[in-house]
Amino acid sequence: MQNYTKYKKGYYLPPVLDLSWAKKEYPEHAPVWCSVDLRDGNQSLIIPMSLDEKIEFYKMLVKIGFKEIEVGFPAASDTEYEFLRRLVDDNLIPDDVTVQVLTQARPHIIRKTFEALRGVKNAIVHVYNSTSVAQREQVFRMTKEEIKEIAVEGAKLLKELTEEAGENYRFEYSPESFTGTEPEYALEVCNAVLDVWQPKADRKPIINIPVTVEMSMPHIYAMQVAYISQNLKYRENVVLSLHPHNDRGCGVADSEMGLLAGADRIEGTLFGNGERTGNADIVTIAMNMFALGVDPNLDLSNMPELTEMYERVTRMQVHARQPYAGALVFAAFSGSHQDAIAKGMKWREEKNIETWTVPYLPLDPNDVGREYETDVIRINSQSGKGGIGYLLENNFGYILPAAMREEVGYTVKRASDRAHAELSPKEVLDVFTKEYVNVNALLKLIDYHFTRTPDINVVVTVEVNGEVKDIKAKGNGRLDAVSNAIKQELGIKYSQMTYEEHALSKGSFSQAITYLSITLPDGKKVWGAGINDDIIASSINALFSALNRRDK
Repeated sequence: MQNYTKYKKGYYLPPVLDLSWAKKEYPEHAPVWCSVDLRDGNQSLIIPMSLDEKIEFYKMLVKIGFKEIEVGFPAASDTEYEFLRRLVDDNLIPDDVTVQVLTQARPHIIRKTFEALRGVKNAIVHVYNSTSVAQREQVFRMTKEEIKEIAVEGAKLLKELTEEAGENYRFEYSPESFTGTEPEYALEVCNAVLDVWQPKADRKPIINIPVTVEMSMPHIYAMQVAYISQNLKYRENVVLSLHPHNDRGCGVADSEMGLLAGADRIEGTLFGNGERTGNADIVTIAMNMFALGVDPNLDLSNMPELTEMYERVTRMQVHARQPYAGALVFAAFSGSHQDAIAKGMKWREEKNIETWTVPYLPLDPNDVGREYETDVIRINSQSGKGGIGYLLENNFGYILPAAMREEVGYTVKRASDRAHAELSPKEVLDVFTKEYVNVNALLKLIDYHFTRTPDINVVVTVEVNGEVKDIKAKGNGRLDAVSNAIKQELGIKYSQMTYEEHALSKGSFSQAITYLSITLPDGKKVWGAGINDDIIASSINALFSALNRRDK
């Protein structure tokens, strides 16, 4: 790529400022959140939401806890005007929710915006104009003073119309294209607007610092925010807000660093939808706080419901790897990852640990409405014994011996490889059951009877190569007697018979499962499993399963 030389930085560094904020580890409390999904988000859709879809989206925003929601640009279109009127007429704005409307700093647009606000109890009127060097020189061809005058006159009209309406609306001002504006000039314009509004503690205006286009690394934007925060007039009575876009993929980082630098509020969208590469993703920012032990003041505990609604009404897709919300963000296919997760979960249970420390999972999936059984351990040809064993235990109650897990793991992985597909938990169970449990194919167990004289004597009825025969032996226990009969009368050689057994903890509580291994003359170890209501029967079934698997 040879054309990089035509690019130069379009941002401006602020003067010297206090950088102590950069030593903070993370925001200590949640900002004020303002959703702009119904404005920035909606205008970026290929097919904008219908009125009913916007109502559904709005209700979800209220449900998860947004207290400030930008509902649109009422003067821009009849649909946006009608949407705001619908919210008012249908009494859909709770007393603790403030709706925000956007308007350019142009008198006729501001007046129409106020018409749309009739009957709204709590509103923020958001006025903006562009201040950047590029916009001043190329688009408006105005001087700094002329651009500042636009902002000041817009601020005056907002104040005048609010007083005429007898309302107590709050105001917001944005120096649009801030990132391409000299910080000293942006500060001058913002302070001029504040001089008009005369901020008070009981009615704080908002100064919004937008990343209209990302032009720098996040720490540069944070320094710009810090400069504004440290030099803004009436600072204790002003809410400093951020509105990052995501052109460089740093919208979340801009937001987080901007909060450290002194911001009080974030404007963004669910999952980062917005113009070009999108807005700041409020879901990710909020969940990043949550994962650091900070209450985000948003209820994102049912992420599947939220993503379903979002995808349906916006016709956008939440990427499978989208942080916290994607279908695969908790999924572990790698064998080593699965093993670590399984051991971490077991460790928490054994130690009764309340804090979350599980390897590879920065967040408990249950906290966002996801399930361990279906979302965490996912099985394909890359999976390992730990994950497969964890799935069989947690989903179906099969606690495989450690020595058996590796063999079962390879068996399941081969099945996934042959199918060239992920296996569902049910499919994993089917592979395990078919390959290991009550296998009664070549050497068929038909019946058995025990007598004690004083040893344990057994008569086992089997079918070998289509021939039914009774074989007899004795032993120091029932399973030992059956094993001796097989060795002595059928001439099958094996040694080191070991087994483990337990009651099934899921499904039928009356059944027992036995896992049994035998060692063949060539040293090969073969595993089988048996399930039955009777523990002795399950052991014998496990032995026959292993014998029938000798050639596997």
